[in-house]
Amino acid sequence: MTTENPAPLDPVQPRTIIGRMPKYAAGKPPREVTGLSAFKLSSNENPLPPIPEVMDAIRAQLEINRYPDPLSTKLRNALSEFLSVPADDIVTGAGSLGALTQILATFAGQDDDGVQDEVVFAWRSFEAYPIVVETAGALPVQVPLLADGRHDLDAMAAAVNENTSVILLCTPNNPTGPALRTEEVEAFIAKVPSNVLIVIDEAYQEFVRDPQAVNGIDTYRKHSNVMVLRTFSKAHSLANLRVGYSVSHPEITNHIRVVATPFAVSSVAEDAAVASLAHFDKVVERVQKVVDERTRVVAGLRELGWQIPDADGNFVWLQLGANTAEFAELASEHALAVRAFGNEGVRVSIGEVEANTRFLELCRNYPKAPTLS
Repeated sequence: MTTENPAPLDPVQPRTIIGRMPKYAAGKPPREVTGLSAFKLSSNENPLPPIPEVMDAIRAQLEINRYPDPLSTKLRNALSEFLSVPADDIVTGAGSLGALTQILATFAGQDDDGVQDEVVFAWRSFEAYPIVVETAGALPVQVPLLADGRHDLDAMAAAVNENTSVILLCTPNNPTGPALRTEEVEAFIAKVPSNVLIVIDEAYQEFVRDPQAVNGIDTYRKHSNVMVLRTFSKAHSLANLRVGYSVSHPEITNHIRVVATPFAVSSVAEDAAVASLAHFDKVVERVQKVVDERTRVVAGLRELGWQIPDADGNFVWLQLGANTAEFAELASEHALAVRAFGNEGVRVSIGEVEANTRFLELCRNYPKAPTLS
């Protein structure tokens, strides 16, 4: 008796786009080096913990067995008062990236006509942009940055066409650092059709000190097609709790709520965020400590003759080109984890005082300074 071999089964296959999409690379933890304290400067995390009132709110949240409020009503009401905007203009999400995913699922993809929407953004910018744009089924349109790490807004405006549905403006730009300025953003908006959604991504807004920098909330108040993304991950030190939000006019939020992920913000995250807003003066004090360290690091690098872009977030950008991997490995040997981007450069988060001092000393002894050419 013979047994025939069964025909091979066809394996389950993902969408074809999955194989072409870039992979998101989270910041790696630092290497342990004997005799040195290890520091993670690779994920733009706030090195300071949440304020005590936030920790009290987290400990007080006991209803883990219950689903959270799907509309995050307490948080939206607190944000409404804090920002002086209607609560109905706010949609929460799992971090600003979760909020962005909801926006793209609503406004970017492929409609019944089979034509892909296009999403325009500067590049290099937040590395999740092309991933979430392609996941939504839209076409990413990457516009190269200027040599100084700033958005080329003229080129971005020129890239807009009849298929453009969304534009992403990252300010301060991650990973290069400069913030957009009000005058240039207003001039840009004037060039863009009113049916194109302009998203101002302000994950690092609280670290900005440039008086000319754009304020997304002010801009959304003026323009019906402008919306703002913000997060509690950075300034508020709540990265692990994943709570962010978007602010836009009702004709936009009404559509976003249709696709918003239910229960994306936990009750723990909501109560922590509300407590942080209630004691924002203490948050500002901690943010200022990071800004002071950023000022010290930037001044130290420039004293060394290193050319770096303006640093308006909680990180600095070293345009090291072909020396990127070498510098990242050298930092690792000194128990510092930094974020390398191919052959473009290294982003270094502002961390603890000891970490920043060690980073500056490493740069002092590194002979291949970055340039902005």
